[in-house]
Amino acid sequence: MSDASDGGLPDWAIRLHEEYGSPSLEELGDVFHGPLMERKYGLRKDDLVEMLLDRRMIPENRDPLIRGMMMGGRSTSIDILDENGEFRSISRDAIVEVRLVTHLRKTYIEDEELLKFEKDDMKRRSEVHEMTEKKMDDHGSHLWG
Repeated sequence: MSDASDGGLPDWAIRLHEEYGSPSLEELGDVFHGPLMERKYGLRKDDLVEMLLDRRMIPENRDPLIRGMMMGGRSTSIDILDENGEFRSISRDAIVEVRLVTHLRKTYIEDEELLKFEKDDMKRRSEVHEMTEKKMDDHGSHLWG
C-alpha cells in the first residue's frame, strides 16, 4: 500500500483529490489524542482509501488492492469509486484491510453539507413512504378476502 505519511498523496489519489476540488487536507486529519470531545477519527464518506482484498476470494492475476474514494456502504458491502472512475461495491467479507489515504470531508457532525443532505434525504424518504401507503390504501380496497 502507498505511504502518504509525508503529507503527499500517492499518484493514483492526486486526480481524485483535484476532481474533488482540492480541499486543504491539513484541516481534515484525524485527531487521536487530547480531550475526548475533540478527537476525530475513522472512515468518512468521500475518503480516499486503499483496500486489501483476500486473495482467496478474487480471480488469479487480479490486483488485490483497490484504490479509490468511498461512496458509502451497507452492512454487507462498501461502495467505492475506484482509481479508474468505475463504481464498485465490495463485499465486506472479502476485505482484509482498509487503509485511509486522506479525508476529503470534515467529520460527520461538522459537515454542514452532509447534515443538510441527511435531513433532506429523511424528508424525501418520509414522502415516499407516505405516497406508498396512500397507493396501498387505494389499491387494497379492490382485493377480495
